[in-house]
Amino acid sequence: MSKAGFDNEKYLKEQTQAIIERVKKFDNKLYLEFGGKLCFDYHAARVLPGYDPNVKIRLLQSLKDKIDIVLAIYSGDIEKGRVRGDFGITYDVATLKLIDDLRKWGLDILAVVITRFNNQSSAVIFKNKLERRGVKVYLHYPIEGYPSNVDAIVSDKGFGKNEFIETKNPMCVVTAPGPNSGKLAVCLSQLYQEHKRGVNAGYAKFETFPIWNLPLKHPVNVAYEAATADIQDFNLVDPFHLGKYNKTSINYNRDVESFPILKLILSRIFDKSVNLPMYNSPTDMGVNRAGFGIVDDRIVQEAAKQELIRRYFRYNAEYVLGVERKETAERVSLLMEELGVKLLDRTVVGIARKTAEEAESKGKGNDGIYCGAAIQLNDGRIVTGKNSKLMHAASSLILNSVKVLANIPDAILLLSPHIIAQIGKLKEGILDAESESLDLEETLIALAISATTNHTAELAMQRLVELKGCEVHMTHIPTPGDEVGLKRLGVNMTTDGKFSSHNLFVT
Repeated sequence: MSKAGFDNEKYLKEQTQAIIERVKKFDNKLYLEFGGKLCFDYHAARVLPGYDPNVKIRLLQSLKDKIDIVLAIYSGDIEKGRVRGDFGITYDVATLKLIDDLRKWGLDILAVVITRFNNQSSAVIFKNKLERRGVKVYLHYPIEGYPSNVDAIVSDKGFGKNEFIETKNPMCVVTAPGPNSGKLAVCLSQLYQEHKRGVNAGYAKFETFPIWNLPLKHPVNVAYEAATADIQDFNLVDPFHLGKYNKTSINYNRDVESFPILKLILSRIFDKSVNLPMYNSPTDMGVNRAGFGIVDDRIVQEAAKQELIRRYFRYNAEYVLGVERKETAERVSLLMEELGVKLLDRTVVGIARKTAEEAESKGKGNDGIYCGAAIQLNDGRIVTGKNSKLMHAASSLILNSVKVLANIPDAILLLSPHIIAQIGKLKEGILDAESESLDLEETLIALAISATTNHTAELAMQRLVELKGCEVHMTHIPTPGDEVGLKRLGVNMTTDGKFSSHNLFVT
């Protein structure tokens, strides 16, 4: 199960060389739009086993002396409080986190650009907050008719009215906390103003997915469609590349749809007296070499199919919670059918459901609801857990798992009954909670307390790190405390999308 299908070192070598060569083609000045997640790209790590979630950071570190980094965030996302799903934090907070993460890797940003700024109050507050912490902030404004009114866009009243970012290095990486943040517009605005200043800068795009040199229906590319089903993206053969070179390459709908206008904008920006390379297709614009890092296609295909199942469960749970459309989950279901993938192909699903059924048959549940959970450890062993009056299913699952990993007999208690009783008194008697049952976050704290006097609990706690990347399925939607605990442990969790309580408000 630990076999890798992706070689990071091979990928880094290929990717670094491709970027350096692209910079040289544009008078040694390139604006590189960085799509996808810059840090903690767990989607890529899941579909490409062996992929380092922070390999892009390593790439930037290798180019550290040649790059400036600019972050773009859409003012409307700040105003609406748009949430990044993987971390459960808003885009403005995700921007702050991204800055901190980059600094931890020895990389600092040059500036933050607030795009389509229209004096929104939340965006103004965010701007002030950044500037008072020493971060440079630039404002880019809405352009009427963007992107179709090329005459207005490529003018001093279009790109020309945006604040120009003074860059120092041959390459400027423009990234963002999430999609549709305005990265492309920032790059094009900078190109326009660079060329007005006599600098023949160029543009390129770095986006891991879809992988252009894999087949259209390769599971990795289909998994990308599933990952973007909520914004209705889909993959297709790049018609411009096929027409120009008679070669098949894969791109996605938005890049293909916008390419004619983008090419027209670039042709207006570029100085006609200078022989700069003009792109013939969206594929030409890209510098992605991820496909060349795949060393075992069989492993990668199977991993991507598993990601399809995870995406279906995620969208289905979000639909139940009221934050996603039913059509999104149905779209992923159709993609699964195309590849012959079934929900029970995810091993932990059937086992978690059986565990819940067994709990119900024995009448062991809480609030009349019987929750089952299952985890597949990295060595392939399966461990289960269920809810009780003392703890949530996620809590029993994790405690049972570390017992197995530490070879601790099931009869040995990891948590002191006295500690559990005191937490229960605190919750119900003082904090007026509905239930004394411990969620996972509370359980992990109790385990840490027990470890101070119980060596067995200490041994068990040390095994928690081995749960990272393990597959977990729960029959019910985890409570906030369970979800936080599972995310921090780094497991890949899915759920059947049933509520774990009859109460409408669950803490």
